[in-house]
Amino acid sequence: MWLPLLGLVLGLAIGYVSPFSVPIEYAKYLSVGILAALDSVLGGIRSAQEDHFDSTVFLTGFFSNMLLAALLAYVGDRMGVDLYLAAVVAFGVRIFQNLGSIRRHLIKR
Repeated sequence: MWLPLLGLVLGLAIGYVSPFSVPIEYAKYLSVGILAALDSVLGGIRSAQEDHFDSTVFLTGFFSNMLLAALLAYVGDRMGVDLYLAAVVAFGVRIFQNLGSIRRHLIKR
């Protein structure tokens, strides 16, 4: 269970110290991709706590959620509509639900 958290912290640390910067044109796509990835990671932690973790489901969900969110933002951008906000709301709700479930599981221990 600690391995995903360690990977998240390590990834955040590497991202913080690296000199890589994202052009402003791609900020929407990257932000929804990161939200989708964070949702998948928290969903994986939740399913591991509930003893339902499946690595195939996790990996396919991780990449398909990221790609679908970025595609939704791109299509909305091409149409002139802020469709990325739909992805932000949907993934935001799921992130808070997963965090609540993880918190409840840790408190019950």
